[in-house]
Amino acid sequence: MQDDDHKPEHPEGDHLPAGRHHPIAVATPRQDRPLALDLREAERAPPDAGAIDLRHYWRILMRRKWTVLAALGIVFFTVLVATLMQTPIYRATTTIQIDRDTPQVLQVEGMNTSNSMGYVDDNFYPTQYELLRSLALSQRVAAQLHLARDPDFQHLGAPTAMARLASTFLHRGKVQAKATLTDADSAALGGYVNAGLDIEPIKDTRLVLINFDSASPDLASRVANAVADNFIAANLEHSFNSSAYARQYLEQRLAQLKQKLEDSEKELVAVAAQEKIFTGIDGKATLPAENLAALNASLATAQDARISAEARWKLASSTSGEALPGDVANMAGGSIVAQLRQNRSDLMAQYQEKLGTYKPNYPVMLALKGRIDDLDRQIATEYANIKAAAKSNYESAKAREDLLKSQMDQLKGQVLDQQTRSVRYGTLQRDVNTNQQLYDALLQRYKEIGIAGGVTSNNMSVVDRATVPGGPYKPNLRNNLMMATFFGLLLGAGLAIFFDHLDDTLKTAEDIETQLRLAVLGVVPRSRELSPLEALKDQRSGVAEAYRSVRTALQFSTDSGVPRTLLVTSATPAEGKSTTAIALARNFAQLGKRVLLIDADLRNPSLHRSLAIDNATGLSNVLSGAANPQDVIRNLPDGSLQVMTSGPLPPDPAELLAGSKMLSLLTVALAKYDQVVLDGPPTMGIADAVILAHIVKGTLLIVEAGGTRRDVALGALKRLTSARAHVLGALLTKFDARTSGYYYHYDHYYYDYKADDGQPAKLEQQS
Repeated sequence: MQDDDHKPEHPEGDHLPAGRHHPIAVATPRQDRPLALDLREAERAPPDAGAIDLRHYWRILMRRKWTVLAALGIVFFTVLVATLMQTPIYRATTTIQIDRDTPQVLQVEGMNTSNSMGYVDDNFYPTQYELLRSLALSQRVAAQLHLARDPDFQHLGAPTAMARLASTFLHRGKVQAKATLTDADSAALGGYVNAGLDIEPIKDTRLVLINFDSASPDLASRVANAVADNFIAANLEHSFNSSAYARQYLEQRLAQLKQKLEDSEKELVAVAAQEKIFTGIDGKATLPAENLAALNASLATAQDARISAEARWKLASSTSGEALPGDVANMAGGSIVAQLRQNRSDLMAQYQEKLGTYKPNYPVMLALKGRIDDLDRQIATEYANIKAAAKSNYESAKAREDLLKSQMDQLKGQVLDQQTRSVRYGTLQRDVNTNQQLYDALLQRYKEIGIAGGVTSNNMSVVDRATVPGGPYKPNLRNNLMMATFFGLLLGAGLAIFFDHLDDTLKTAEDIETQLRLAVLGVVPRSRELSPLEALKDQRSGVAEAYRSVRTALQFSTDSGVPRTLLVTSATPAEGKSTTAIALARNFAQLGKRVLLIDADLRNPSLHRSLAIDNATGLSNVLSGAANPQDVIRNLPDGSLQVMTSGPLPPDPAELLAGSKMLSLLTVALAKYDQVVLDGPPTMGIADAVILAHIVKGTLLIVEAGGTRRDVALGALKRLTSARAHVLGALLTKFDARTSGYYYHYDHYYYDYKADDGQPAKLEQQS
């Protein structure tokens, strides 16, 4: 540690540009977790932990852009070659219109194909589309076009790869020109037509596009038109065949019903003759039944007459002559009685008139009286005759009624006997009637279908006929290349993300912070043109600027500044720790500090090669007691700092480093130097770095971007923390911003001194 009276240098001495930010580690009461890491984590904490970080995937794609471009190139080139090698396919299109209802010239029940129920048949149009795709229609088209003898067809395969696959399942084979085709040949020809056929209904219309793809443009147009024509013809044939079938069926049924009707009539006549039933084939009443009905009517009339005569006779018997009603009096002699009564009235009038002149005994009066009495006797006689006539009428009516009743009783017996014998006759009569009705109805139906069958209308028509295509339909080079570009980028992105998940190396500062839980004290870019040591000589280089930023971050790594003894180590060799040790030592020396750089790697030292100095004696000699520290310390030619190389390689470096002389060496060095920087060995596999990390006040872990695996770095960190080392943070080296996917806000900055007079020009921040 530094002396209490020594304060860390202010970072403003490091020529930082305005607005520049560095990931600075600040001391915190929790020595196991720098505050800088907490602050950065808080700044980067997403508002939604479950949200997808699109920038993360963009960085992956940028980091593995060559994988994406390679996949894109392979897919693009493959599709390009395949497209150019593919046979051009031509598409011909015929447009037809399919109406749901067929116009009916004659409205015949059962022959009307319109929707008489008023509901919508959702299966109508899908059925028509499937009929267009049917193999039977394709075979019919192939037969009509004589494809087996067509020269265009003989030189063609299936139109496309998918069509070849479809035709394989449809039994398509190579058909040679033959005079007679077998069933297999017809199926193969139909399979060819079906494989190139594409039915495309136009949405919200009744139009359907019939597309056919073929390597021959002329054949494509002929097949498309033939499919439409044959489909319409098949529909007409179906309508005609349905009526023909109905007629044929009705003819058979009519013949059967006619024979059945004749048989039933013959049997009915035979039963009527056998049972002596007098009735017609038309089913009218029998003769006894008719006679019984007529006799019953006569009996009713006779009963009415008898009742009327009886009423008049009884009335005449119980009433005096003068009191008889007019209808009874007029039955017999009624007109004579009236005349006699009139004469009597006239004589009575004369008698009364003369009674005022003559006395009753006067001869004239006696004569009148005698004439009146004579008229009374005649009237009484006529009344007696009327009563006798009423009785005679009654007796005559009653006799007629009795006679009719007797005849009625005889006919009833005959009718009942005939009804008993005509039960079978009635059954046969009903059969005859039923057969007659069925025959009449079926005959009428047959005549209607015969008339309607000859008048056929069609609900399908061709709107546009196919013409010979002017250019190929596919392959479409432009579309194929666009699809290849899309799927190539998609494949490349998938491979990039897949490979990135397989890659467990630490590539960015965020990887170190999230996976190692260490503060990143700096990011050193990769120098493409120069070696790291050569790049350090150029103060304007990004490497030199990055190491100056690391020096500043180290000054704020603890509450007392930079630890006076600083170990630079890494998990594995060749991660840049020696270059880092040299750069930090020089940067501390530029602040006016007295700096000692020690090569503590006693197994594979490299400082003497990097600095081009002698390594005959060094740290191993001091630790073994063969030399004093001041004897092995060398000044660099530029005088910037002093260096103690490793010296000869000892047989057991861990024993030397673990001894008390190493701690004594550091104690003595701190008395003379402000800063001691140790270039330590790698951590994994050996105990040297762990021993040194336990002795020094601070340890800086070097991580190579894209070179250090996460598990290896975690193992190294675990070994350091197990030795209770104070790990200040990590330094990411060899970072390539152009391949990382994004530029860090604190990397790849440098100053560009453009003045020709040697004076610093305007400072420009570049990345």
